[in-house]
Amino acid sequence: MRTVINKNALDKLHRRFHRREFVSPDPLEVLYNYDVVEDREIAGLIASCLAYGRVAQILKTVVAVLEVMGPSPRRYIESARLARLRRDFSGFKYRFTTEQEMIALLRGAGGMARRHGSLDRCMAHLLGQNEDDPQAALCAFSAELNRHADRACTSLAPDPAQGSACKRLNLYLRWMVRRDEVDPGGWTSLDPAQLTIPLDTHMHRICRAMGLTQRNAADLKTAQEITDAFRAIAPRDPVKYDFAITRIGIRRDMTLESFLRDYHAAGAA
Repeated sequence: MRTVINKNALDKLHRRFHRREFVSPDPLEVLYNYDVVEDREIAGLIASCLAYGRVAQILKTVVAVLEVMGPSPRRYIESARLARLRRDFSGFKYRFTTEQEMIALLRGAGGMARRHGSLDRCMAHLLGQNEDDPQAALCAFSAELNRHADRACTSLAPDPAQGSACKRLNLYLRWMVRRDEVDPGGWTSLDPAQLTIPLDTHMHRICRAMGLTQRNAADLKTAQEITDAFRAIAPRDPVKYDFAITRIGIRRDMTLESFLRDYHAAGAA
């Protein structure tokens, strides 16, 4: 049975919250500091991979990592060798992420940037190798990141082939591919129509309440099902409502209960 979505309610939510003033606090905000896409994509990868836990601690950690890397994250990862990374990130610890995992992530990104020229060009190359299938290309992106690292960094960049929703990698793609007041964009390898919703437990709970899925697991299959539901009303940009929806329950002036009253009211499109 086709899911009927109340587009009117979603558009109203989007107009209200999809604005730069509602970004902070969010790890996305660090990307606004970088005008050069090749720097922004490295900052975005770090910010998205560390985007778990309490947002204040996420921001503090991301800012600390970027301060070590200096004004150009791209130049840093392309030039820093293992000895420097070990020196610069000695003692690093963020929740479950160790200094070894952080160093692996940076080594992986540096290797990809040196080989392809940028992470965007790397993704374009992988899309070409995978018949323009964004999910297969994302699997290959994660695999290449790990190949260039001195150890697996799958806790920070999991493999979609294992069934994970890969919320943080899909969040990274949203930041880098979409371009508007909230998402700074800069990548040209992917089209917004090819994106998958960044699904975590918060988004999963809201989408279940909206009737976009009945699945209990917040996994890749559920993320794709929810994305397909949004694609029915926004085929060129199925993740356009993601940021606004995730404000629900976070902001005091938009509870899930108040949104659902509006959403389930008459006027579904």
